[in-house]
Amino acid sequence: MMRALWSAASGMKGQQVSVDTIANNLANVNTTAYKAQSTQFKTLLYQTMQSSSTNAQGETKPTSAQVGLGTRVASINSSFTQGAQLANDSPTAMCIDGNGFFAVQDGEETHYTRNGNFNWALDANGNKVLTTAEGYKVLDQAGKEITVPNTVEKGFAVNPDDASISYQNPDGTYTNTGQNIAIYQFTNRVGLEKIGENLYDETNASGEPMGEWNTNGIIRSAVLQNYLEGSNVNVADEMVNLIISQRAYEMNSKAITTSDTMLEQANNLKR
Repeated sequence: MMRALWSAASGMKGQQVSVDTIANNLANVNTTAYKAQSTQFKTLLYQTMQSSSTNAQGETKPTSAQVGLGTRVASINSSFTQGAQLANDSPTAMCIDGNGFFAVQDGEETHYTRNGNFNWALDANGNKVLTTAEGYKVLDQAGKEITVPNTVEKGFAVNPDDASISYQNPDGTYTNTGQNIAIYQFTNRVGLEKIGENLYDETNASGEPMGEWNTNGIIRSAVLQNYLEGSNVNVADEMVNLIISQRAYEMNSKAITTSDTMLEQANNLKR
């Protein structure tokens, strides 16, 4: 009977993690470029009650009798499907149409993001530097910060094909800065480590970042100016999954209650 108690308890713990994941998805339904997560489970060890062999009469018993000991969370995976492209009035708002990631710099560390809600900040020389809302510098293909003269007000353009940057002169003409926004891809995006603020770090599981501009065999992404990528959370699916996890949690709690009642009855047999 104790097996049922521990198995059901592991099920309740697993479903609690599932509810936590769904709640986080719903909380980020309006977060720019957020990627929905899903909880994956796997079984725990099995206890063999009877192995596949022959019985006392010499008859072959091809199947064994094994009792499972519950479940555990195997992983929490992100779905990197494309979010909706939402129009934005800001010329520094950018949306990646494809599998790429922007590279941003926090001090000496480089992180990766799909959130293209960028702004201008002033550096020590008075030039405008392209940054995230948190102040992280957006990097170009040479790994340097992206700058334009501080005289540039609103005439700022990004080529969607190669992410090259140009700014408008007072006479209406455009000058190319010679910088291109760096877009990277990973062999296994699901293996990226989430560090908050819509940022990701590379890991051994994700593989090293591959620049789209210098890696053969990669389908290049397009950078769409005046657009932001919306969250890919499907509220209807999340609500259904929430109900499923809640019912599974209730069933596991009922299994614990039933096991406890059966143990109580067994203990009362002598009375």
